[in-house]
Amino acid sequence: MSVVLSTAALSAADRIERWHEAVSRTFVPLDVNILEEDPPPGRIVTHQWGGTQVSDVQAGPQEVTRSKRLIARDGKEFLILTLQRRGSAVKEQDGRECLIEPGDFSISDSSRVFRKKVQGEFWFTSFHFPRKEPRVRDEDLEALTARAFSGRGGSAALVATYFARMAREAAGFDDFVGRQVAATGLDLLALFINERSGRFRPQAPETAAAMMVRVKDHILRNLSDPDLSPTAIAAAHFISVRYLHKLFQLEGTTLGEWIRTQRLERCRRDLLRSPAQRLGVATVARRWGFVSPSHFSRVFRAAYGIAPREWQLHSPSGERRPAE
Repeated sequence: MSVVLSTAALSAADRIERWHEAVSRTFVPLDVNILEEDPPPGRIVTHQWGGTQVSDVQAGPQEVTRSKRLIARDGKEFLILTLQRRGSAVKEQDGRECLIEPGDFSISDSSRVFRKKVQGEFWFTSFHFPRKEPRVRDEDLEALTARAFSGRGGSAALVATYFARMAREAAGFDDFVGRQVAATGLDLLALFINERSGRFRPQAPETAAAMMVRVKDHILRNLSDPDLSPTAIAAAHFISVRYLHKLFQLEGTTLGEWIRTQRLERCRRDLLRSPAQRLGVATVARRWGFVSPSHFSRVFRAAYGIAPREWQLHSPSGERRPAE
């Protein structure tokens, strides 16, 4: 469900007070300094899925500060990724200052002092995650705060593209889907932080295990697609084909073997239907992504020691089902 906060209907004086309240309530407590006497209307649209929050913000010139006093008062710890859509911002944290321009994203940690200043009207989207959820080292995160990452190339482009699409589609996600999409985004962000810190390890359990769950779920939901390919699977998860194959190698198998096994098991199940419900062998094969009936017959026999037609004819109720 979307929550919309707007100051459009208020007077200039009331807008300032209302905006300060809206910003602190939506995000974390912040000191807000409006830089115009007659500020333009501000608008915040927020989506919440579990502990993840996505907020689209449009307003005019201002400076916000997360001070030691406010940190001590509320103690909230969030990892914040911000996509700059329009206007430029100057961000300060951990002894650094950077200019964030449209198309860039930046990372902040709400448990430490930061400041952000925008001189003109702006639009950005922020993503708040509980700080403990991404398993990244504190020192690695601290090294990346108050830095501008261009969404125009490299691994930063993958992060920017994924989060921009998450924001664009957020209104259409229910809670379950939203949580899954956010979890994938968080995994991608952890990969990015580990890569930039030089600690990227594909075999790291905090990244590989979580990504593997999502990859397998995607494959199972698309088993019937004969065009399901390593390239398509990797693109759907914003990872490289090489890393995708590495994930399956870590489990002692290959991507192709795993997909073939899942398809064969579903074909075998369908072939065991009662005579009244039975489908032809070729139909069953096509249903689960096998384009060639002859190829399907060969791999089925190699896996189970019997041709699919024999399995279907001799096992309607288990009478002559071959030993497994």
